[in-house]
Amino acid sequence: MNFWEYVGSRHAQLLTDSFQHASAVLQCMVLATVIGVLLGVLTYRTEWAGNLATATTATILTIPSLAMIGLLIPIVGLGVAPTVIALTLYGLLPIVRNAIVGLRGVDPTLVDAARGIGMSRFARLVRVELPLAWPPILTGIRVSTQMLMGIAAIAAFASGPGLGNLIFRGIASLGSANALNQVLAGTLGIVVLALLFDAAYVLIGRLTVPRGIRV
Repeated sequence: MNFWEYVGSRHAQLLTDSFQHASAVLQCMVLATVIGVLLGVLTYRTEWAGNLATATTATILTIPSLAMIGLLIPIVGLGVAPTVIALTLYGLLPIVRNAIVGLRGVDPTLVDAARGIGMSRFARLVRVELPLAWPPILTGIRVSTQMLMGIAAIAAFASGPGLGNLIFRGIASLGSANALNQVLAGTLGIVVLALLFDAAYVLIGRLTVPRGIRV
């Protein structure tokens, strides 16, 4: 059968795999965003601390994804756990780096003005600094999401969820009738999901970033 016949005959499974893939990436991005922004907040005021946070998350990103998941399997087993841990760690660098850059780029006069009207340090962070740093943070989230869409396919190596299972099955059965269809369906599915997520981030940016500070 050709590719479109293959998609039509297995559309239910393809939709399920796509949902699992998108859900895994979304949940890991939420975790990575919380951890990454927190690391940025804790380290942006000190040069060495910011550099250490950036260097550490950059080092994590240099570990091959297959090696990372392979190292996690003996510790947490197969399935969702190694997928979530690996994807969350891989998603940190762009968020941490952009959070630090964004927070350091806030105009000091605005912070001084907030201090002058009696805002506490926490209030200045939440009401002044983080909102002004949000555009670069959102950019980091978009970059991380695009990376994780592809890396999540490797989760199939650890029996994880998502479209990677199609790709792995297709590669393992090259030469059979539907092997290329499986690889192509999994790959195109990931591309479509990446585009949909990016469009969602564009919409979020338009809704959450004031027109005057959009980048």
